[in-house]
Amino acid sequence: MSEWKEFEPESLLKLLKEGQLEAEQVIDVREQQEWDYYHLESSILLPMNTIPYSLGTISDDKPLYIVCAHGVRSAAVCNYLEEQGYSSLHNVTGGMAAIASLQGFQYD
Repeated sequence: MSEWKEFEPESLLKLLKEGQLEAEQVIDVREQQEWDYYHLESSILLPMNTIPYSLGTISDDKPLYIVCAHGVRSAAVCNYLEEQGYSSLHNVTGGMAAIASLQGFQYD
């Protein structure tokens, strides 16, 4: 059973607005063209297929919030990171589509 948690997009936006998260804590695992279309300023882009090669750059000393378009790829990345020994992982429910909707942007 996985230890990572689902995390509501409203809660992520609140933490970002309050300045409680650093950009490297919010990892967007979509592709470059998806990122170019719409992304959170306070996040970093690490496409899903680059995660295995990026482990040395992903810090595990703070909670991590993983986001994709709808929450499927980010759940897979949470599973993978957990298998690699990462803890305090959060999958952003509904992904960027949900975040965009909350911010009045039609994502898809």
